[in-house]
Amino acid sequence: MSDLDWNLIRSFLAVAEAGSLSGAARRLSASQPTLGRHIAELERALGATLFRRGRGGYALTDQGAVLLERARQVGGHADAFVRLAQGAAANVAGTVRITASEVVAAHVLPDMLARFAEMEPEIEFEIVASNQVDNLLRRDADIAIRMTEPTQLDLVVRKIADLPLTACAATAYLDRRGRPSAPEDLLDHDLIGFDRGTEIIDEFARLGVVIDRHAFRFRTDNQIVVWQAIKAGNGIGFAQSSLVARTPQVEVVLPGLPLPRLPVWLAMHRDLRTSPRVRLVRDFLFDELKRYSAG
Repeated sequence: MSDLDWNLIRSFLAVAEAGSLSGAARRLSASQPTLGRHIAELERALGATLFRRGRGGYALTDQGAVLLERARQVGGHADAFVRLAQGAAANVAGTVRITASEVVAAHVLPDMLARFAEMEPEIEFEIVASNQVDNLLRRDADIAIRMTEPTQLDLVVRKIADLPLTACAATAYLDRRGRPSAPEDLLDHDLIGFDRGTEIIDEFARLGVVIDRHAFRFRTDNQIVVWQAIKAGNGIGFAQSSLVARTPQVEVVLPGLPLPRLPVWLAMHRDLRTSPRVRLVRDFLFDELKRYSAG
């Protein structure tokens, strides 16, 4: 009796409250024969008849009715045990490794993760500044923030937003060289662009302006260097609107300039869906990056 299986009590409670094996089976997602065996085994163990079986279902005997309230108390304790276990699991700790583009890793994540640390001080972070999606497939990172949609089958992907881009320059540079009033005026300015990448050249072509890489007086394919060059007053470049908005010494140039938006995606490996720690960080980053993208 001291080793009585909780599942027998659980089945007894379900049958008593449902009044039938079929109702209890639906409630517990179990089979009727399994519940019937549980009731029979419990009655043998207790040496008592708990139910009167009939066409109308299972009706409690006097002995069964006496035990029903105690079974409910046992069930309440079991539920409390589960809630306590779930609460303990919520106090997550450990390391989460995040990979993001260079600009996001250097200029966006640190502020966000500082706020997160105030809520969950037991979680540690490792940041990988990289644009390679296969970081997740090799399990070199737990979460990836990407500007192109990851398409690998083993990843769980959520789109966050479309991040607006803008032409911008340091106020000191614009005070010195003047502010352009039309897209073609950009060619009279020092421009900051990519060394090998053709994205900016392609956008100029879309606007009807033909240039080559020599139109950029300052060239680099490193996004962090591009942003630092803009802030330092090397000329006019292109950056995330939200980043410009929170940088006092940099201002928007040609605010009506039609530029493409940068899609932002959040991805994690499918195997990590059950990790409370990784899910907690993922959900936090999704909300924070959505606010950041809105400016």
